[in-house]
Amino acid sequence: MKNQNILRLFYFLSILLSVSLACKVFTPSVTQPPTDNPPVADTPSGDASPTSPTEPPVIELTVAPTEAPVQTSEQYFTEEFEGNLGNWTYFISKNDKDANTNGVEPVSDNGYLVLDLTKYLNVYVMYDPHTYTNVRLDARVDNRGTNNNNINLICRYSEEGWYEVAIANNGLYWLYAYDGVKGTYVRLANGGSNKIKAGKEVNEYTFICNERNLIIEINGFETKTYTDNQYVFRDGKVGIGASSFKDMPVKVEFDWVKISQP
Repeated sequence: MKNQNILRLFYFLSILLSVSLACKVFTPSVTQPPTDNPPVADTPSGDASPTSPTEPPVIELTVAPTEAPVQTSEQYFTEEFEGNLGNWTYFISKNDKDANTNGVEPVSDNGYLVLDLTKYLNVYVMYDPHTYTNVRLDARVDNRGTNNNNINLICRYSEEGWYEVAIANNGLYWLYAYDGVKGTYVRLANGGSNKIKAGKEVNEYTFICNERNLIIEINGFETKTYTDNQYVFRDGKVGIGASSFKDMPVKVEFDWVKISQP
């Protein structure tokens, strides 16, 4: 009788062990999700389309004269950057909150206005003494750095806002209106031109503000005409500038700037 009880107990334990093993084999395991975020592919450099300098918000603004102001000024003339630059002021905005603005002030050197930028910056140089309603702005620019940068031309700059064209050295351009009330940029037009000389080349750019018509010319060829019926800025100052992104170095030299009637 005792032996039979032992056999029954052994038989019961054997069944219990079999069930336990079966549950262990067929219970699916749960894989926890990874704690790290998936990697993000880097943006191609070189001839990739640069971000426009005016789309990001202005994080920091620095305004200063290039030199001591001069007593006389002309309304329509050609600036060859060989004399006193006291009639020109500049301001800097950032495309990234960590961008470094040290040492990027415009300088004149051997008849050129030199803009030597660090990463993610916009540096603008404005002609301060006069405001214009209808105006033509021409500039001859020598690119001495990377192919990934923008040249900027501005008209009707005031507290109300302004118009700005950004021309990339790789062949693209953008036309913007800056709304001074809202503090935002609006893209009016954009495109590309095979008239832009890419690389370390010299280009001549033209921006005409005539009534409501905004005209872009590149190396003597009319590239884009846009009629603005939304912002209709009346008058303001004119200016030039350059923008940098992640590729270095960015160095552009303005040979001359001509302000004339359209």
